[in-house]
Amino acid sequence: MAKIDIRRKHHLSLAEARKAVNKLAKSIASEFDLDCGWEGNTLAFSRSGVDGHIALEKGEVHVYAELGFLMGVMKPMIEREIHRHLDEQIG
Repeated sequence: MAKIDIRRKHHLSLAEARKAVNKLAKSIASEFDLDCGWEGNTLAFSRSGVDGHIALEKGEVHVYAELGFLMGVMKPMIEREIHRHLDEQIG
């Protein structure tokens, strides 16, 4: 099982970071057909072959996902998209 584990520092308030992650989640959810929902400061997401979360903390965002075999083949592309969206939304 392939794993994605990305941590990114940020200088946003938790409210601003949450707003940025919402934009990221909407884009990625539509692109990869994910179901997602907030639990506190953690956005959990899933679909067949993917389970993960985006956790917000003061000064850091943590993206973690476990990819099934078929989605694991797409890991490099998925990681590029996550980095691109984090660059756009969080800086």
